[in-house]
Amino acid sequence: MSLFDRQKWDAKYAAEDVPREPSAVLQGLAPLLPMKGKALDIAGGAGRNAIWLAQRGLNVTIADVSPRGLEIASERAKEAAVRITPLPADLEKGPFPAGPWDLILSVCYLWRPLFAIYPQVLAPGGLLVVIQPTKKNLDRHPKPPAGFLLNDGELPGLVSGLEILHYAEGWQADGRHDAVVVARKSG
Repeated sequence: MSLFDRQKWDAKYAAEDVPREPSAVLQGLAPLLPMKGKALDIAGGAGRNAIWLAQRGLNVTIADVSPRGLEIASERAKEAAVRITPLPADLEKGPFPAGPWDLILSVCYLWRPLFAIYPQVLAPGGLLVVIQPTKKNLDRHPKPPAGFLLNDGELPGLVSGLEILHYAEGWQADGRHDAVVVARKSG
């Protein structure tokens, strides 16, 4: 990401009351998710999902390009009496945070080259959870723009090499047309 992108996200987090509640879609996946181990929330912003994972018992690292987003996440984690590890990271320029990870979570962040990295940094038996809007989302919402959206049916092909435990695509609980996958590394 460029300096402009970093500044854009910092300004967004400074100006808006960013959501505190975790993704409803993520919460619906709770029975499939681990309750312990190391989790990585990529592009986790202000920490709404990272904090929820930490409350479930996971040791969570949140990686994001925005120092302001990570600052908010740390403040909110402290308020929630949980610990998260903020990691300033430009995931598009690398390096990717070293694993092994028992859970990698990606909500509304699409950088296709990362899908080749995920299997390498997941622990044996580790899970990849992706919740990402598709182009059909534009039927009801102007954002995110098409360049940040999956093609219909694209997500299963991106997680090749991992066993798909759950896949759904459609209008989800968060109000977006999302593709949702939970995939496991053999172990």
